[in-house]
Formats: sequence, C-alpha cells, structure tokens
Amino acid sequence: MTSQPTPTKAASGPGGTGEPGGGLQAGLKNRHLSMIAIGGVIGAGLFVGSSSGIATAGPGILLSYALVGTLVVLVMRMLGEMSAANPTSGSFSAHADRALGRWAGFSIGWLYWFFWVVVLAVEATAGAKILEGWIPAVPQWGWALIVMVVLTATNLVSVGSYGEFEFWFAGIKVVAIGAFILVGALAVFGVLPGVHSDKAGLGNLTDHGGFLPHGPGAILTGVLLVVFSFMGSEIATLAAGESEDPQRAVTKSTNSIIWRIGVFYLGSIFVVIALLPWNDPSIKDKGSYVAALDSLGIANAGQIMNFIVLTSVLSCLNSGLYTASRMAFSLGQRGDAPKAFAKTTSRGVPMAAIVVSVVFGFVAVFFNYKFPDSVFLFLVNSSGAVALFVWLVICFSQLRMRKIIQREAPEKLVVKMWLYPYLTWATAALIVFVLGYMLTDTEHDGRETVLLSLMVAAVVLVIAVIRQKVGASTSSVRPVAAAEPRDEDPVKVG
Repeated sequence: MTSQPTPTKAASGPGGTGEPGGGLQAGLKNRHLSMIAIGGVIGAGLFVGSSSGIATAGPGILLSYALVGTLVVLVMRMLGEMSAANPTSGSFSAHADRALGRWAGFSIGWLYWFFWVVVLAVEATAGAKILEGWIPAVPQWGWALIVMVVLTATNLVSVGSYGEFEFWFAGIKVVAIGAFILVGALAVFGVLPGVHSDKAGLGNLTDHGGFLPHGPGAILTGVLLVVFSFMGSEIATLAAGESEDPQRAVTKSTNSIIWRIGVFYLGSIFVVIALLPWNDPSIKDKGSYVAALDSLGIANAGQIMNFIVLTSVLSCLNSGLYTASRMAFSLGQRGDAPKAFAKTTSRGVPMAAIVVSVVFGFVAVFFNYKFPDSVFLFLVNSSGAVALFVWLVICFSQLRMRKIIQREAPEKLVVKMWLYPYLTWATAALIVFVLGYMLTDTEHDGRETVLLSLMVAAVVLVIAVIRQKVGASTSSVRPVAAAEPRDEDPVKVG
C-alpha cells in the first residue's frame, strides 16, 4: 500500500468546499496524474473500433486519425489555458458557466455526466463478455456486476485509490501498445528475430488500390468512426483539481498531448496497416490488433489482446465513474444538482455523486441485457455526439475566458492557445462541419446519432433556461440586503 500525501484542500471550483467533509482533497500524486493523462488518450475504442475505420478508409484512415488528433490537440490546448488559470473539478463545465452563462455550464455538465454513465454500461458489458469467455461458470451479468461493484468500491475509498488503480491500468495499456509498436515496426522492416511475414511491408500503404482506395471522401467517413475513441483526453484536467499542484499538472498534460496522440494512435495504426493489407479479411473478423499479431505467428495473440482490451475496459470504467462523479459534484456545488452531490466524506470523496452515477450505470447495464435493441440503443446513440458538443463548448468558452483572464489575472495565462482567436474559430468551424457531415451519414448511423443527441441536448437546454428564468424571477422579488452578483458582472478568475 503506497503512502498517501497529507490531504490538502484541492481546487474545487466555485461554491464552497462541500461540507461536512471539507471538499475534495489533493490525494493524487504526480505519477498518478501523468499516467491518467497518458491513459486517457488510449481508450478501449482504439483496440476494438479501429478495424471498421480501416475497412472503410483503407490506409487513408491514418489521415482520419491525424485530423481528429489535431482537433483534440487544439481543443485540449484551449481547455488547458482555462484549467491552468483556474483548476476545478468541473473543468469545462465550470468554465462554460463562467464564460457563457449558467445555462451553458448546466447543459454541458449534465450531458457529459450522461455520456459517461452510459459508457459505464457499455464498458461493463464489454469486460463481462471477455471474463465470461475465460470463466463461463459465472454468467455475463454476474461479471458485469462484479466489475462495477469492485471499481465503485475503489472510488468510494479515496481519490488516491482511484489514482492507484488507474496508474496500473493505464501502465499496462501503455506498455502493451508500446511493445506492439516496437515488435510490429521490427517486423515491417524485416529485422524481428525468428519472424518472417510475407504480408508485412510499407508497400501495404499503396499496393492494394492505392492510399485512398475508396476516394478522398472516405477520410471524412473515417473521422466519424474514430472521433469518439478520443473521448477521455480531458479527464486529466478534471483530476488535476485533486492533485498537489493543479496548475503544473494541467500544463504538463496539455503540452504532452501531441506526442501521446502521435505515438499511441498514429503509430499503432500505422503498424497495423503496414503489417497487413487493409482489405485482409482477418482485420474485420478478428479485429485489427489481433489480426496483426496473428500475422506474425505470435502464439495466443487473441488471448493476449483480450487481456489488453480488458485492461482498457477496466481503465475506462474506473475513469468513467470518477469523471461522472466529479462532474456531478461540481454541478452540486454550483446549485445545478442536488446539494448532496457536493458533500464529501472525511476522505474527500463525493459519496452521493459516486453512488448516483453508478446506480444509473447499473440501470443502463440492465437495459443492455433486457432491451439491447431499443432502450439501450437509444441511450448509446443519444449520447454519441456529446464529445463533439463538449469540444464546441470549450471553443466558445475559451473565446470569452481569454478576455476575462487577461482582465482579471493575466499572470495566470501560463498556457496559451495558439493563434488566438483565429485558430479557435477554425477549430469550432471544423467541429460544426463534422457534425453537419454526420447528418449525411446513414450507413454508419451518423445521422441518427446526431439527431438523437441534439434532441437530448435540447431537452437539457430547455430545463437550463427555465431554471435560470425561474431563479432570476425569484431573486427579483427578494428584498435586496446587499449587492448580488449578476450574470453581466465581471467573472473573477481563481
């Protein structure tokens, strides 16, 4: 058991510290934050979802990953600018609250919470399928229950226990994908001892119908298939609020995201495509990474990859529960969720926020088993475009927050968005374009995903506007005892 740092109050955003526990505490060490930042980029979707992208775009899927990766780098730079100036457990939701208005913070915060509690069900089911294959005596629903209970327990103990679990989960992912890239690269160049593959070679990038066998339009279709596997990059900015030096943690994770995406996404996908022709049937049948390992004759490649995918699933579950609970905690602090969500235990754990998040996750797991093609499919599709909504809100928040920070606390601009405001506007335009292109996609359910996500977002937005109007009318009839802050007043940073 590793020793925990002496608890200190962490930056927890506006609205107090969530008595009686005294608020969130700085229980995450630097090594935890570093691995959370790295692991947040490597989602389970990279391992299990890349095969459909390769089949759709061929080697051109590299451009799809590069385009989305660039988008994520730019968005994270904006988020890093705001979070380094004001680290908070609510991250972009709290920034939107300050920059755009309470309606924005409420809406994007609840949508983000909804996204992650649905992910809990998706990942719990994926992990349960793997575990049932290993130990069939325990039914799939039993494994899903066990996994959810264990990770809920670790989150309830302390933020340090979450950090420790995530450190090892993410560490396994990083080592595994690093080894895959190294072994694959040696095989591609014909220098891997004891292995000779007739299919491996750089010629796979162009020999089978060209680099873009389905035309340039397939790049954008590929974007739709891979964009959601990048969700999770922002977790480090939420977790930074519970570290000993939040500003340093945010700055470090923001500055390192370029090489993380370049190595883990572009590097590994490049190796897959170089090891096998993009149209090899095994990529679709077995999955891209398993097929690549099998092509090298590595024994038990499927089970090795199942272990890696299981680790990624557990990591995603662990972080998803943490992220959902901290967003609920922040919403509770700001009065946008029940006050109980903002209360913490003596260990600085928001117990109510964790329990509510996991209960919804359990309900979603039940829907997945009972109504997989109706209720659960609706939940998944209606949360599918939330990642793009979050990124868009980050763009508009940064446009306002830069001016506020420059006016109120310019010394806190330790991370700056490049070419402000032009690159911010260009990023926002690209996100809107991707959303628009999804509306034309009927083959991969892009249109349904956007429309259902917009419907849910509209409902949440209507609730936010009504709450704000009711709150304004209530405050207008109260006797004025002192000057109260108004929406148009300058927003303090820090």
